[in-house]
Amino acid sequence: MKLTTLGTGTVSLTPGRGCAAHLVEAGPVRLLLDCGSGAAHRMAALGVDWWGITHVALTHFHADHIGDLPTLVFAFMYARLPGRSAPLTVLGPAGTAALLDRMAAAFGEWMTAPGFALVVREVAPGEEVTLDDGVTLAARKVPHTDESVAYSVSAASRRVVYTGDTGFDPTLGEWAAGSDVFLCECSLPERMAIPTHLTPEQCGDLARLAGPRLLALTHLYPPVEELDLPAVVGERFAGRTHVATDGWSIELEEH
Repeated sequence: MKLTTLGTGTVSLTPGRGCAAHLVEAGPVRLLLDCGSGAAHRMAALGVDWWGITHVALTHFHADHIGDLPTLVFAFMYARLPGRSAPLTVLGPAGTAALLDRMAAAFGEWMTAPGFALVVREVAPGEEVTLDDGVTLAARKVPHTDESVAYSVSAASRRVVYTGDTGFDPTLGEWAAGSDVFLCECSLPERMAIPTHLTPEQCGDLARLAGPRLLALTHLYPPVEELDLPAVVGERFAGRTHVATDGWSIELEEH
């Protein structure tokens, strides 16, 4: 399994951090977790095989997590000749099918009928689905928007948990227990704390509960980057912490 963090920023636009997008590669599966604004061109700039993406999983419906989905589908249609023929599965919480219908109303019917099979599958919290060849995706409700979920991706003996956007919930840390990588949003410093995003201190508390092999921080607003994040998190979590950047990747070999 390989994880690449493609967009580690937020809607506070900065040159070095794009909006949310992360790629998990496992066997035949190329799973894009969120597809925020700018994700398609970021993949091209990083040399990522965006054409080979098999699945897109959306955590919620804010623009910095879904904004480039129409761009990606349009690119599959016209960026190469002939256009894409392989199917694409779009997964997400309840409301994902209606979201794509609204996109089709705005952009054109191609958004849901692009000339290749575009399958929409809504994943309920607590549900686990098999993507292909033993690669599974599980969803869990998190406190951000009404539809927001976190995802766990498992293949063989490896597991990546991605929080999406979330407020603090200790049971999320328990759900992520034993993960190889806990990809955790780390939005705001303590002085700017709000209920629907995490502070570094809260990331540390969640990681202490989860006990991952690696805590990787993403979804960073500029004010939180003024802190020594590993040091702040380290007051609560004694394990390894990495501040993810666009283009960072990690290979997870089987045990």
